[in-house]
Amino acid sequence: MTDEKRNVLVIGGSRGIGAAIVQRFAEAGDRVTFSYAGSADAAAALQKNTGAVAIRSDAADREAVVALVKSRGKLDVLVINAGALVLGNPLDLDADAVDRMIDLNVRAPYHAAVEAARTMGDGGRIVMIGSVNGDRMPFEGGAAYALTKSAMQGMARGLARDFGGRNITVNVVQPGPTDTDMNPGDGPMSDFMHGFMAIKRHVRPMEVAGMVAWLAGPDAGAVTGAMHTIDGGFGA
Repeated sequence: MTDEKRNVLVIGGSRGIGAAIVQRFAEAGDRVTFSYAGSADAAAALQKNTGAVAIRSDAADREAVVALVKSRGKLDVLVINAGALVLGNPLDLDADAVDRMIDLNVRAPYHAAVEAARTMGDGGRIVMIGSVNGDRMPFEGGAAYALTKSAMQGMARGLARDFGGRNITVNVVQPGPTDTDMNPGDGPMSDFMHGFMAIKRHVRPMEVAGMVAWLAGPDAGAVTGAMHTIDGGFGA
């Protein structure tokens, strides 16, 4: 890694954790592109505020993911944040919704990482946003979601081996409950979730972004194939 501007792509960057990651890299002076699916207004505002380039793309579409990565040229940093959360009794869940979640949480990170690695240079960084639920599922209704986040762990370990000879690192950041529109820190489930946590508050999106920035920085060149949990002790 050098002090030159890096070419950064954040897949799923218009809101919440993704937007914080975009902001963090933009503030560092990197050339940042982010994708979004449905949040056009949020994407436009983030683009205006950060100078990052916003591209509409459905991460559940494999061909679209590959085309997006290919269109950005030789990447220095790839962050895959796009994902879905489907919870409920597995006997009642819509099978199509579960399959789309698998497309977003498992297939998209795999195909994006592989495509980026085709041209990524020495010292490249690939970071996937997983979940503490890949390690622990302490409540009912999360089997399918936990499946996808556990699959991401194995994927990262394997790709770290595959790309390690080129000094490309592959890591997973695993947030616990994080203060976003999907899961607000003062929402109806906050007391329940805080009951599992040592630090009784939601994680802040910029805290997750800070961990991603460290993994993408010069001090993390030998950190790969690892899970980095930031969850206030949810999984302790």
